[in-house]
Amino acid sequence: FSLKELHGIFPWLVESIFGSLDGIIVGWNLRCLQGRTNPNEYSVALDFLDPSGPMMKLVYKLQAEEYRYDFPVSYLPGPVKASIQEQVLPECSLYHNKVQFPSSGGLGLNLALNPFEYYMFYFAISLITQKNSPVTHHVSPSNSAYFILVDTYLKCFLPTEGSVLPPPSSNPGGAIPSPTPRSPAVPFSSYGMHHTSLLKRHIAHQPSVNADPASQEIWRSETLLQIFVEMWLHHYSLEMYQKMQSPHVKLEVLHYRLSISSKHHGSPAQSSYQALHAYQESFKPTEEHVLVVRLLVKHLHAFSNSLKPEPLSPSAHSHTASPLEEFKRVVIPRFVQEKLYIFLQHCFGHWPLDASFRAVLEMWLSYLQPWRYAPEKPPQSTEPLPRSVSEKWAAFIQENLLMYTKLFVGFLNRALRTDLVSPKNALMVFRVAKVFAQPNLAEMILKGEQLFLEPELVIPRQHRLFMSPTLGGSFLSSRSPAVTDASFKVKSHVYSLEGQDFQYKQMFGTEVRNLVLKLAQLICQAQQTAKSISDHSAETMASQSFFSWFRFTPSEMNGSYTGNDLDEIGQDSIKKTDEYLEKALEYLCQIFKLSEAQLTQMMMKCGTAQDENGKKQLPDCIASENGLILTALGRYQIINGLRRFEVQYQGDTELQPIRSYENAALVRLLFRLSSVLNERFADQMEVLCSREDFVGRLCRYHLTNPQLIQRIRYSPVVRDRTSQNWGPRISLRFLASYRTLISLLMIYFLASWFYIGPVGCTFIILIGYFLYAVIMTFFFEGWKPHEH
Repeated sequence: FSLKELHGIFPWLVESIFGSLDGIIVGWNLRCLQGRTNPNEYSVALDFLDPSGPMMKLVYKLQAEEYRYDFPVSYLPGPVKASIQEQVLPECSLYHNKVQFPSSGGLGLNLALNPFEYYMFYFAISLITQKNSPVTHHVSPSNSAYFILVDTYLKCFLPTEGSVLPPPSSNPGGAIPSPTPRSPAVPFSSYGMHHTSLLKRHIAHQPSVNADPASQEIWRSETLLQIFVEMWLHHYSLEMYQKMQSPHVKLEVLHYRLSISSKHHGSPAQSSYQALHAYQESFKPTEEHVLVVRLLVKHLHAFSNSLKPEPLSPSAHSHTASPLEEFKRVVIPRFVQEKLYIFLQHCFGHWPLDASFRAVLEMWLSYLQPWRYAPEKPPQSTEPLPRSVSEKWAAFIQENLLMYTKLFVGFLNRALRTDLVSPKNALMVFRVAKVFAQPNLAEMILKGEQLFLEPELVIPRQHRLFMSPTLGGSFLSSRSPAVTDASFKVKSHVYSLEGQDFQYKQMFGTEVRNLVLKLAQLICQAQQTAKSISDHSAETMASQSFFSWFRFTPSEMNGSYTGNDLDEIGQDSIKKTDEYLEKALEYLCQIFKLSEAQLTQMMMKCGTAQDENGKKQLPDCIASENGLILTALGRYQIINGLRRFEVQYQGDTELQPIRSYENAALVRLLFRLSSVLNERFADQMEVLCSREDFVGRLCRYHLTNPQLIQRIRYSPVVRDRTSQNWGPRISLRFLASYRTLISLLMIYFLASWFYIGPVGCTFIILIGYFLYAVIMTFFFEGWKPHEH
């Protein structure tokens, strides 16, 4: 194919692989392609799309001719799309000099991208657009072809060792030209003081034919990272977007809008409405999306930590540092920190309160621990002690203070609303507590908070701008003390992410400490709940033996439900829950210096101890004239399964619904027979039950239900119902139970082996039951009639 023909089919080929932007064309469906299920297609796709494969060779070949391809602005992330539609240029250099007005008769704005950018735009955005792909089997995102390709591209263009491999070229003595600056096709106003690209001093004015190889590697590396960050992390709400704008930037945008409105009446309002509509589009990242972002975060830590040690001589550093080394130094604070922080805030605030939040949690914890991806190996020790965080990471912690403190508070608020009895939720609390309990980490976070809370000294404004963490590199100045300089770095980080009017909530302050104490209370309650569930499960298994079939009165007749989700999980998971919660509580005590006395007082206050009957206490409620009324704490306890009322049938036991273990025809027949007997002998039964002698106690044992009042005490019913007295009566419903019928049949069958007929067997059964009733009457504390 000639270059002209390749230029024509390139957009079609990219769309055929990654799918269309509207999601109608699925393409190769790389996110669901796995080597385990489709080994041939999997290997072919990876070889074809490899950085040194045929597809990238085509990209570089078209790149040499400086072809451009249109990418619709309407498919960009909401904040970028809205700002471009308002003719306000985003601060990311990726969009500079690329926005084009539509051609005659065209619709919407487009970005004019070179082949490499066009290919990577489609590759990155396919993670978001292709959400409704048909899946016929379980897909593991970390084993998909898409996940492997992301990892491959990161290792190729952001190498931790060596330099970026040069692109293949058809010209042996030449190089693929880097993008050259283009004049803007539409007048735009920047909504912020955007930072100059690292490419500016390397390739902005170089001839494309003799481009420096160093500029080639930094161009592809920066472009790849910017595209990944913009497509995967640049999503947030209108309120967040407005909060990010500093006052002087808002004033600049306002002046620009006024100047536009004076020239074009009606147009700005239209664009503003479209921008608002774009922001209102809900953004719901998937678990796969978060896993890919975590892969990016882990690789960027390894990439940044592979930076060579700075030479002792500053002059030597200025001459020997390559563009790739400079890129490693600023890659996280300049390109990732702000957008990842906002992305995490969005996930913490909008992710469902279920176990799928584990993906977001692990991505956050990966960012908080750059030392895990450092090249040096931890010293081998025979003792299994946790590794202490080195002081050299203090600067990173201070420059990312909100990542540690504010998001920790966000996690506390989520944990307080989850069911900690669930093993998966307990594991998440354990993971966070374990990470923050690493030796020396809490002290460094506290030091960062102290630096932020230091009184601000009067220092020239130019120095403040120089202190911005987004500029990257070394911020230390020989003109001011290191502590003051570090204080300005922390303040600049916080205010650049949250605005000048941000009210900081101290992680080790009183308010957050109270949240931690409340979480510790819930952990203690969850441990008690898990223990009671474990005990109940053990009792249930013991009672479900073969001999329980010979019981005449089934325990299910009271209509109570005492189950829990953990009943289906098993004893092993309950033990894991208890282990996770116990270790999490220990770690929280280490982080916030909680004493044993505080824990004891807290447990007594929240009432986690069992009551005198060995049963779990009722939810927190207030007694009123209409019965029990739940408090806010009581509602929380019920929602999270920490406490509960006994769910029981409170009406006439004879009228409760027919159960699955009962014969419906016999239930109705026996009910009519019992009703006839009760109507005819009601007075006689009342007289017998009123007697204080042995006969009266025997009749009360058979003809009354003394457990009714006790059961009502555990339910928030109206007080009037507790005063209802059903009176002595005969109940034959137990004879309709399949368990009772099978037991009687087995007894008659066994009696036939001893040549005992049905009449004799019936007589023996009645005599045996009478003796059993007499014995039980001696040990039974009789219920006095007319006592309520």
